[in-house]
Amino acid sequence: MKICVAQTEPIKGDILKNIENHKKLIDLSIKNGSDIIVFPELSLTGYEPELARKLATTKDDKRFDEFQKISDLNKIIIGVGLPTKSETGICISMILFQPNKSRMTYSKEFLHPGEEIHFVAGKNLPPITFKNNKLAFAICYETSIPEHSEKAFKNGANVYIASVLNSVNGVNKDINRISDISKKYEMVAVMTNFIGKSGNYDCAGKSSIWNNKGVLIEQLDNSKEGIAIVDTNTQKTIKIQLDKTIDKID
Repeated sequence: MKICVAQTEPIKGDILKNIENHKKLIDLSIKNGSDIIVFPELSLTGYEPELARKLATTKDDKRFDEFQKISDLNKIIIGVGLPTKSETGICISMILFQPNKSRMTYSKEFLHPGEEIHFVAGKNLPPITFKNNKLAFAICYETSIPEHSEKAFKNGANVYIASVLNSVNGVNKDINRISDISKKYEMVAVMTNFIGKSGNYDCAGKSSIWNNKGVLIEQLDNSKEGIAIVDTNTQKTIKIQLDKTIDKID
């Protein structure tokens, strides 16, 4: 199967504009044969904790119907990030759109210290099966929790997908951590990150792909939007970086 990570520059708090920019990268991934595309942490809003309560919604929000239609038509899984409402508060979540299936919500269980001011711990999904692969997900700080990746392995995952916001100061630590996870559990691993500014962070880009030996085999740069794709059967990769930021809608 072909796994695609999208590297984006978020538009602060503007879900509709971010949807349009997501769709352009999704279209690019489809043209290159992707079976799944995943976006960074809170990709539809940017990482803006102070806006989370105002922007929080649910997986059934009608604004996301287009993602479901694209998924159904092209047989592609789409994972987008946003704050979601739960019974206990606001979660940091990824909505997963699967072809001709109900939408699913993966919520960050292990919050980064300080996030509990604006968010509550949510519920992880177990790995999902698609085209004979078992895909495990992680949102940012969860990659630093050993029991999280161990649980993914024990549940049979052979692919580890990390949706993150990594700053210039923190990205290399996370890259080394995910490489170690990949090597330890012999999983193909990918990481998708922002560029530009989000919240108070200068985002580092460097969205990455590792083979199941923990070897970095593809990486985007630190300043351009784009996609990177890996074929889990052949380990071959594709990298497409845009010469300029995707045109934003006025």
